Amino acid sequence: MNYPLVFRLLGRLLMMEGALMAPSLLVALLHRGGDAPAFLFTIVLTLVCGALPGFLLKPRREDLTARDGMAVAGLSWLLLSFFGALPFVFSGAIPHLADALFESVSGFTTTGSTILRDIEGLPKGVLFWRSFTHWIGGMGVLVFTLAVLPRLSGRTAHLARAESPGPTFSKLLPKMGDTAKMLYGLYFALSLAECACLLLAGMNVYDALIHTFGTAGTGGFSNYNLSVAAFHSPLIEWIIAVFMLLFGINFAIYFHALRREAGPILHSEEMWAYLGLVAFAAVGITAAILPQYPDFFTALRYGFFQTTSIISTTGFSTADFSLWPLIARALLLLLMCTGACAGSTAGGFKMSRVLLLVKSAYRDLEHTLLPRKVSVVRMEGKSVSESTLAQLGVYMFIYLCVFLVGGILMTFDAGDLTTAFTASLTCLSNVGPGLGRVGPAENFAFFSPVSKLILSLLMLAGRLEIYPVLILFSPTVWRKT
Repeated sequence: MNYPLVFRLLGRLLMMEGALMAPSLLVALLHRGGDAPAFLFTIVLTLVCGALPGFLLKPRREDLTARDGMAVAGLSWLLLSFFGALPFVFSGAIPHLADALFESVSGFTTTGSTILRDIEGLPKGVLFWRSFTHWIGGMGVLVFTLAVLPRLSGRTAHLARAESPGPTFSKLLPKMGDTAKMLYGLYFALSLAECACLLLAGMNVYDALIHTFGTAGTGGFSNYNLSVAAFHSPLIEWIIAVFMLLFGINFAIYFHALRREAGPILHSEEMWAYLGLVAFAAVGITAAILPQYPDFFTALRYGFFQTTSIISTTGFSTADFSLWPLIARALLLLLMCTGACAGSTAGGFKMSRVLLLVKSAYRDLEHTLLPRKVSVVRMEGKSVSESTLAQLGVYMFIYLCVFLVGGILMTFDAGDLTTAFTASLTCLSNVGPGLGRVGPAENFAFFSPVSKLILSLLMLAGRLEIYPVLILFSPTVWRKT
């Protein structure tokens, strides 16, 4: 590992985090909730801790290898989550470090799971920072870094690839910095559009920003105990549901739309599969819950909202779906397993991986029946290499192993298998609510500090596509180069 380069980059990331806490400090000062000193102290501490390696270290070479990129990805999210938890602790809003770290990791990884029972009783600045971490983590901390910091070397794509949500990574523009700026431009534009719609629907500025952060980052933190249901507004529910759907689409689609390139959009198998699954699940859930609601359109609103919330891994809720019929909960569990599109702000296994697995399985079945036939798996009109398919199989195996180990470890606290394994799955998939004791009307407060730390690792592993977290436990990555 190139230690001077890695630590210098981590230091500058910490300085950036300190600067990003400034809006929360401003909100704390405006609302006078007593949390301003906590933010001021955290900002100073974060800036100092970041400035020391950020400016004092002078690496002899600035070539960022794949190993360095993976290490930076894993370490940066750990550091940002730790320092991001300090305002919760220093303000007294979440006094225990394990709880604060869980909430911070859940925010940055855009999971949305929480240990808080009385959200509305917390200071406004703390709640603003809690939701703002969703917006920061949504597009990716390192993508943001590449957009605003000077290019470190010709291989900075390793940083973005280390946290890219999907089986493949490609630059939309020749320079990685330009790609990052374009992505954040689209991200900001969609966020601004949603915020404007929510304001027009009757939300105040503070609530609109909080729920925009939660939707854009597909995280789901709300400043109300009842989440979006607290507004009792069908219009607000439809707006948030539509934008959850939009943020679950690969941002490359919006890039092609801006350039008026219809071909890549019309031939995007992943996008059409994603939209088709949403339509199928929404109709199925609506039909299942129809007897519980006064009319079809009310059931459709609840069904569509929860469908887009779960598949986009946002986690907002307007109803306690743990009380819905078994078939409706089964469909939501399916959506929790698949996730949205690669290249979006959503978590989960990703629709592109599901499609590749289905196509690969079909090819193998066909090969069993017709041994002499030579066929190639194709995706988006392009052939997929055998090495990519092999890597996908390995990733799926590791994903299942991590999920199962997490579920088994959670049984010590959960009390039942449904709670234990859906807690593991919802954290690994960055969804937020699960079933049983971690359903939409419950939270994760009953878990022990050790279990919360394990769940925090699962959230980080899910957001970083597992590998950047796992390699931190490998002695090879720590060898000096």
